[in-house]
Amino acid sequence: MAIAKAERLMNLALCLLGTRRPLSKRELRESIEAYLEAGSDDSFNRMFERDKDDLRELGLVIETVENLDGEVGYLARRDSNRLPPITLDAEEAAALGLAAKVWQQVRLAGAASGALQKLRAAGLPEDVDPYEAHGALEPRIPVHEAAFEPLMLACRDRRPVLFDYRKATAARPEPRHVEPWALECWRGHWYLAGWDRDRGAERVFRLSRITGKVRSRGARFTAPVPDVVTVRETVASWAGETADRSALIRLRTDAGYPLRAKATAVRELGDGWDELEIPYGHGLDAWLVEFGPDVVVLEPAELRADVVDRLRAVAKG
Repeated sequence: MAIAKAERLMNLALCLLGTRRPLSKRELRESIEAYLEAGSDDSFNRMFERDKDDLRELGLVIETVENLDGEVGYLARRDSNRLPPITLDAEEAAALGLAAKVWQQVRLAGAASGALQKLRAAGLPEDVDPYEAHGALEPRIPVHEAAFEPLMLACRDRRPVLFDYRKATAARPEPRHVEPWALECWRGHWYLAGWDRDRGAERVFRLSRITGKVRSRGARFTAPVPDVVTVRETVASWAGETADRSALIRLRTDAGYPLRAKATAVRELGDGWDELEIPYGHGLDAWLVEFGPDVVVLEPAELRADVVDRLRAVAKG
């Protein structure tokens, strides 16, 4: 749903819920700015009827009655649209508290905070500490990429998108025409899974490698959306999570924490370097390239050659 339409529906719902008597279409049109800008009466009538149907589909009970002037009026009585009492146990309250605090970007932070306040008013226990309840640190899911919000909306609305994408081994970005399915965060990075129209196959894209703006396309999806989209599993296989071998690398001291977290063995070499043994699987070469001069591959030889080839490809750009 476009933001402008969502705002218009919200304003209409507030008018219908806030009135003590039925409001005519004329009164509603004069009260809502978007309706004043609708143009002709026919355009307004079509917009109003669609909005009214959308609100009813969302669950708002709208009554149609005649007012004193003989006009048809509309209102949404509060007692007909009141939610039943919400009862939450400690685990449910903790989970909702965590969910409300997990977003860090500005546009969603306000909505999450407001939702948390409403949940507390509706029954979320004030004395429940979600972090103590789960014995975990406060979760953080950083979203710094400008592509996140338009891709999130495109996934929700099932709208194809077009963006420029630079692979780890490429010197320049290339255009990608994608039907977006799902977004997931894995080890501090956001990834998009979807159908790549130009390649005719499922692909996963790292948002930090998207350059420029994400442009929406009005066409419908051409490929079926799978019931389960395995974003993390795909990225994990690239990073060697499904490894059946080991690689030996040198890593600068105090660098490459994600690599250290994966290491099965670490040995100090001195002179600012450590030696690490890490699981080795498909895609590890692309991950190692991201650490640049902080990493040197010792074994196996084919992994070292793959990393060198990728670095040379980047250097040529």
